[in-house]
Amino acid sequence: MHAITIEQPGGPESLVWAEAPDPVAGDGEVLVEVAASAVNRADVLQRQGFYNPPPGASPHPGLECSGRISAIGAGVSGWSVGDEVCALLAGGGYAQRVAVPAGQLLPVPAGVDLVTAAALPEVVATVWSNVFMVAGLRPGETLLVHGGSSGIGTMAIQLAKAVGARVAVTAGGKEKLARCAELGADILIDYREQDFVEEVRAATDGAGADVILDIMGAKYLTRNVDALAVNGRLAIIGLQGGVKAELNLAALLAKRAAITATTLRARPLEEKAAIVAAVREHVWPQVAAGRIHPVVHATYPMQDAAEAHRVLEASTHVGKLLLTT
Repeated sequence: MHAITIEQPGGPESLVWAEAPDPVAGDGEVLVEVAASAVNRADVLQRQGFYNPPPGASPHPGLECSGRISAIGAGVSGWSVGDEVCALLAGGGYAQRVAVPAGQLLPVPAGVDLVTAAALPEVVATVWSNVFMVAGLRPGETLLVHGGSSGIGTMAIQLAKAVGARVAVTAGGKEKLARCAELGADILIDYREQDFVEEVRAATDGAGADVILDIMGAKYLTRNVDALAVNGRLAIIGLQGGVKAELNLAALLAKRAAITATTLRARPLEEKAAIVAAVREHVWPQVAAGRIHPVVHATYPMQDAAEAHRVLEASTHVGKLLLTT
């Protein structure tokens, strides 16, 4: 088969479409003929040499895919050769074929085409596990999403609105904020020109955000705590703003607040399977009903993964960037 290989860490040009060994479906796995994958920030970090795949995972980037099952390993039930699926991966999506643990498979939702389905697994699993399973967002609460126009952000807006929450977003520029508003965002904050702490407090009569979904890490840590409501929950899922920061614990204590930090890629298989099962139960019916949909900015041939990475790093996109085989 062919796959995107990284012979040496570096810029987008280090992504090379080349021949690679065919994967085999092991016990509890299925083999998927990949129709499409999607570009995530983690793929950029892997390309740069900062985020290696966990032991036993494919060396190729790609944390999600869509396609058709072509082979089934021992011990797998409930799936058949030819089924159209999308999947959460620890790696290997940038390839023509990938072996997937059966617990990380999802059927392509009704009303979503096979290629577009590749935009769903990583963002839905990330948002559902952090905002709902961990932070416990409830109807009537306020969610602040940093990077509202990203793939994660566009999905977080929709899922939060679907449960009856109020949504605040940060994004850079009027065009991105307008897209967030179209998806249902209530409070629009241009991080280039506005202080999100002040804006959130003003919009909530001084209360603050009940849940914050953060991709920035260290850069926003203190201000995120300032923006939290009493009993607020800060969920950190990215470190685009650095990894080290000082925190006044008295401010956290005063608000009886909680901070969590998670990743999906390195979680044990059983934890990923539990998240995927929850997504299938709670989110898939909403997607099938058309109330939630993936936002796709552009689609590129897999061979042009380097260009898709350039677009992601330039942050000119809204939603997801897809790669097709």
